Amino acid sequence: MDNEKLIATRESFGRALAELEDERVVVLDADIDSSTKTEYFKEKYPNRFIQNGIAEADMVGTAAGLAACEKIPFASTFSAFATGRCYDQIRTSIAYPNLNVKICGTHSGITVGEDGATHQMLEDISLMRSLPNMTVISPSDDISTKALVKEIAKYEGPVYMRLSRMNTPVIYKDGEDFEIGKSKQIGDGKDATIFATGDVVAECIKAQETLKNENINVRVIDMYSIKPIDEDVILKCANETKMLFSVEDHNIIGGLGTAIADVLCNKCPKKLLKLGIPDCFGRSGRPSDLMRYFGIAATSIVERVKEEIN
Repeated sequence: MDNEKLIATRESFGRALAELEDERVVVLDADIDSSTKTEYFKEKYPNRFIQNGIAEADMVGTAAGLAACEKIPFASTFSAFATGRCYDQIRTSIAYPNLNVKICGTHSGITVGEDGATHQMLEDISLMRSLPNMTVISPSDDISTKALVKEIAKYEGPVYMRLSRMNTPVIYKDGEDFEIGKSKQIGDGKDATIFATGDVVAECIKAQETLKNENINVRVIDMYSIKPIDEDVILKCANETKMLFSVEDHNIIGGLGTAIADVLCNKCPKKLLKLGIPDCFGRSGRPSDLMRYFGIAATSIVERVKEEIN
């Protein structure tokens, strides 16, 4: 992991959009293209960029219409608006008719920081994974985001991609493959498995390194595909490691931990300890302080793993 190179996944998303060569791709934004970074696509392909203004529900409806005309629309805004304000339109106009729309929510989770609780979307994974036909993707770094933008552009069907505002380390190397429905394993420790998604994957890798110095060997699984989820890897880790943890910048109800627990309950009953936001709204503050407050920073993860193992 390159701790010196920090890039926000929203930045990687914007640059990857501008690299898509399929002329069917159309990008829609809700008056915040400089924040979602769709501005890169707008500069390169102005005739295929639609600025909807602060009318997110209209943007989603327009995207549905474009998909019905065999375009590949990417509709982007803050995740609080993309999934919360537009849930009815996504459910009825995109998921129900199974249209090929890519909904890309930036500024997710508590790492939005000082924007505060109203903008810290902690329920979007739960909302989107409960929708029939919807695929849910949550990349963790620059490389995975760029690769997955290309993957979802080729994928036929509705997709929700969750993106972060906060700059995060580059974890992977150029050219690595990221397949929808799969995951990435970092390390092969037998003491515990830490499943994670999005911006906290880097925190889990930092925790992994600290724990190794204390003779506690864990593996980290980057669950970048939340729906469909990599059941084979979940069951493999359940059988090969002593303890299981999930870490997410999301409410612990309905998110990654719940998705993993569903698999374990049905196929391999085993205790899973869920680290995340404990069914409450976020708070205003610096991202690093909030991650420590809610127990999803590297130091907090180390303390929890040691506590449970001991």
